[in-house]
Amino acid sequence: MYLRTTREHPAVIFSSWSGGKDSALAYYFAVQMFGKVDCIFTMFSENCDRTRGHGLKPEHIQMQAESLGVGLVFGCASWEKYEDVFSAVISSRFTNGLGVFGDIDIQEHLDWVVRVCELNNVGVFEPLWGMDREEVLHKFIELGFKAKVIRVKRGYEELLGREVDEDFIMAVKKLKIDICGEHGEYHTFVYDGPIFKFPVPTGDLEYEVQA
Repeated sequence: MYLRTTREHPAVIFSSWSGGKDSALAYYFAVQMFGKVDCIFTMFSENCDRTRGHGLKPEHIQMQAESLGVGLVFGCASWEKYEDVFSAVISSRFTNGLGVFGDIDIQEHLDWVVRVCELNNVGVFEPLWGMDREEVLHKFIELGFKAKVIRVKRGYEELLGREVDEDFIMAVKKLKIDICGEHGEYHTFVYDGPIFKFPVPTGDLEYEVQA
């Protein structure tokens, strides 16, 4: 776990939200720690038509927000302008607040989050930081979360559309790739679990194989 905040009671708590398993699990731990999360914050492409990380449509993220019972804050940017837009949003909406992130152990990711948030007077909570990667998946399943694999790199097509469960863990191990997909091997969409008020519909999800 990593926590950097100068305020015992942050003005607002937001969850950096990809729609996938790590952000959902981090959200869960934030609620356990602070009793609430006020909103989710998602970054979309410059056209605002797909999420930057997972390629999800805005309506899918909005449905997740509705099931979570919180508001959705978003920014739209190219990769080149990502940091500028991210900073502008958190500066205007979350000053003196706390951001919840789902990083596990990639130091450059943590360094970026801490630097950008610190510049904008925003605290950082990384509840998954330092956890064993396999433990992250087991905890996700144990808590009752439900997720589907919606994007994979070419070569891992057998994972596409699968439920994230114990059989999925075995399948990932056989492929000898990162068990949490930390290098983009696969991405997930979380549609149910202890933080949701109702299951999010998945009938119109799109599944994609990337080169």
